[in-house]
Amino acid sequence: MRVVFLLTVPIVEMCFDPQDLHRLGDHATSFSNAPTADRLAEFWGRHAADAEFLVTGWKTPPLTDAMLDMAPKLRAILHAAGSTRHLLPPSVWSRGLRIGSAREALAVGVAETTLGLIIAGLKGFFPASRMAREGGWLIDSNRVQGYEIREMYNSTIGLIGLSKTARHLLRLLKQFEVKVLATDPHVDAEEVAELGATKVELDELMSSSDVVSLHAPALPETRHMLRSQQFKLMRDGAIFVNTARGMIVDEDALAAELRTGRIWALLDVTDPEPPAPDHPFRTLPNVVLLPHIAGAVGSGCLRLGRSVVEQILEFASGNPMHGEFSAQQWAILA
Repeated sequence: MRVVFLLTVPIVEMCFDPQDLHRLGDHATSFSNAPTADRLAEFWGRHAADAEFLVTGWKTPPLTDAMLDMAPKLRAILHAAGSTRHLLPPSVWSRGLRIGSAREALAVGVAETTLGLIIAGLKGFFPASRMAREGGWLIDSNRVQGYEIREMYNSTIGLIGLSKTARHLLRLLKQFEVKVLATDPHVDAEEVAELGATKVELDELMSSSDVVSLHAPALPETRHMLRSQQFKLMRDGAIFVNTARGMIVDEDALAAELRTGRIWALLDVTDPEPPAPDHPFRTLPNVVLLPHIAGAVGSGCLRLGRSVVEQILEFASGNPMHGEFSAQQWAILA
């Protein structure tokens, strides 16, 4: 069983623990020695004919029909990252290839970061820290610089989209006494209930939640899905968290609502990235802006490689690959 890693050396070192690679055992593997992506096409040309499994990831160039034609033995493509929309040509489905990704592994870190932002946002970490740095201290235990300090207890958390990230976040939220609302056109109310949430329409979620957390996919039909109408519905003091994609948000509308001082925004993503130096997200006091760190970083990248190795072994054992998805699912994935 020949596994070809169409990845640069730095990406392999970042995402694959040697112990996980060792688990492939006697399966034949081929690794590129390319330090940069521009040399990967040449490597593929040498190894494609024998490839049964193709491992892709960050820096892998988009696969073309011509590249796939070079691999008549290819059985599966495993992506050591999340989104495959930019990578795969539609013909992969007519070729009978099985496709898997590490999106579930990637979702773990994003969900954990989101939970951290929710707790920190409700507790007022960010304005409290600023006040303390400026020489102040807590006088009213319920407010800091006009900002209400709250607990997770009895809070309502609204999730827009039930992605892998949102589903892992739901598992984490079960440890807290919170009410969870969710909206997703592709998930029915019964399944939402089984996940531990209540299905509602988007406008009800926006108006009823103490925290609104965005987890929808970045697709043409979701561009600027959240507009002025939705942000105006948010409660005074509510928090908007975005660890998904900036393009889903009409950022001018969000900035306008933030200027009223009614709500807070905790943003890990923007559109474009980075935002302009003078963008209001960089200066408004009720915005916490992070440089897109919610996804796999540091040791979290190794979780992606482990997921891919496990899926190869699952395939070899005749079991379902835990990260596999179908053509129908791909149509609504970012």
